[in-house]
Amino acid sequence: MKKYFLFLLFVSAALSQPQFSSISNMPGAFSRMGFGARGIGMGNAMSAVTEGNLVSYYNPALSVFQQKNLFQTSYSFLSLDRSLNFLSFTKRFDIYPRGESESDRKPVSTAGISAGIINSGVGNISERDNEGIQTGTLSTSENQFFLSLAKTFSDKFVVGIAIKFYYYKLYQNIKASGLGFDLGVIYSLSDNFKLAAVVADFNSKYKWDSTPLLGQNGTITEDAFPLLKKIGVSYKNNEYKILASAEIENSSGGTNILRAGVEYNLVEQLFIRGGIDNINLSNSDFPARPSLGFSYFRLFGDLLFGVDYAFVIERYSPSDRHIIGVNLRF
Repeated sequence: MKKYFLFLLFVSAALSQPQFSSISNMPGAFSRMGFGARGIGMGNAMSAVTEGNLVSYYNPALSVFQQKNLFQTSYSFLSLDRSLNFLSFTKRFDIYPRGESESDRKPVSTAGISAGIINSGVGNISERDNEGIQTGTLSTSENQFFLSLAKTFSDKFVVGIAIKFYYYKLYQNIKASGLGFDLGVIYSLSDNFKLAAVVADFNSKYKWDSTPLLGQNGTITEDAFPLLKKIGVSYKNNEYKILASAEIENSSGGTNILRAGVEYNLVEQLFIRGGIDNINLSNSDFPARPSLGFSYFRLFGDLLFGVDYAFVIERYSPSDRHIIGVNLRF
């Protein structure tokens, strides 16, 4: 009877533990954490946001909406010796017809380009021999390099495509790389409402070869990233200076995630925002991630200098995330 009771206690305890989706264990998790303090501060619900500082990480069609040239960089303060850093450049091009005078020229279409880097890793990993004696320290480095092109096909419809290269240095000669693609569209219902659709990480995967370290015992394997499909909407109210956005994301990892964010222009050049990410509609035990943030801008001649900050609650971690960013618009 006692053994039967202990068995029931063990089973009930196991079943009561949070059942996380398989996407948590799939490759490329670092690339699904968001990009920069503004996006993360709005819960990463940015696929349909066409106002302010933009980056094609969220939707490759966004670059045509960027005003002037934009340079962004962010640094994240994370626990457990982890790192997460961002760098991007976004530029818009107006395309003019030939044969018109300078004063009469009007753009017939618009194009945009965006390029960036996401760098992630873990450092200060203790290296020990078979007897448990520390022989040094190790670190890992995981990176995404992306380049996107976008073009307007009408006053309302924009299409963009992104090429993404992944590179992962795990240990000594153990490295992996892969190439993936994103496709995104934006449709303007009005000056205030935007709709977006994105398919991300098509063909993204890591190809591993352990033969340089293990010789004949090594193998070649492939780990595919989850395919992400997103639908987003944004609304801008100019009278109340509020920008709101939401999106739902379906993945081949078995998740249906809802995220939302809001941004308010409190005073001139000062914006505050909040959001929530990771609301898993398929699994109530999946922990959501609330976030808060702000941006402040200062004009120096033709250069607009900005500072961004985001705070994100991180479950099961000794401390929460803090992301600080700097951006230049020129």
